[in-house]
Amino acid sequence: MSTTTAPRAARALPPLMQLSDAAAERLRALYAGGQEGRLLRIAVKTKGCSGMAYDLSWTDSPAPSDEVITDKGLTVLVDRKATLFLIGTIMDYEVKAMSAGFTFTNPNEKGRCGCGESFHV
Repeated sequence: MSTTTAPRAARALPPLMQLSDAAAERLRALYAGGQEGRLLRIAVKTKGCSGMAYDLSWTDSPAPSDEVITDKGLTVLVDRKATLFLIGTIMDYEVKAMSAGFTFTNPNEKGRCGCGESFHV
C-alpha cells in the first residue's frame, strides 16, 4: 500500500530589499538628474572595525552577478555576494543637521561599530 502526501507549501521569503518612501524619492531625483540612465548597485565590503560596510556605486547596466530589485517603481541592483547579508533590509534616506545619506535597517545585523560605519552579522 502506498500513500501520497501533498507537497508542503513553500514559506514566503522576505523581500531581499525594500525602499522607504524617502529613499525612493531621493533615488527618483538622482535617476532623473546627474545619474540618468544609470543604476545604483549595493554591495557589502570588508571594511571598518566591525568587519563589513555597505558599498554604493553607480553602474550603466546590471552585471551577471547582480540581483535586480524593483520597489516603488524603481530599480536597484544588489551584488549577489551581498544577498545573504541583506535579506529583509530596508534602505532609507535621512537628512540630518550636518549630513544626509542612505541608511540601512538590516535585520541580519548583530552589531555596529561606534562610529556607525561598519557592522557585523
